[in-house]
Amino acid sequence: MNGVEQPARTYETATARLAAIIERLDSGHAGLRETLDLVKEGRELVEYCAAELEDVGRGLEELRLDDLVARLEAGETAARP
Repeated sequence: MNGVEQPARTYETATARLAAIIERLDSGHAGLRETLDLVKEGRELVEYCAAELEDVGRGLEELRLDDLVARLEAGETAARP
């Protein structure tokens, strides 16, 4: 490392950085080496964001399943005489 502490990566910071990368690439001012570096960084950020979305999706699915189980169990309890 270069001794500079990097901020924690979040989905929000990653998407903001992706927007900045796209803006720089669209400007046409990035040289060949910078373009390559930006594309590599962008690819890593896209992979990170995709993994984050997948993880959140699994979490939501688990919550829905937990809610369904709770409702089914409540229905069984209410249906018993």
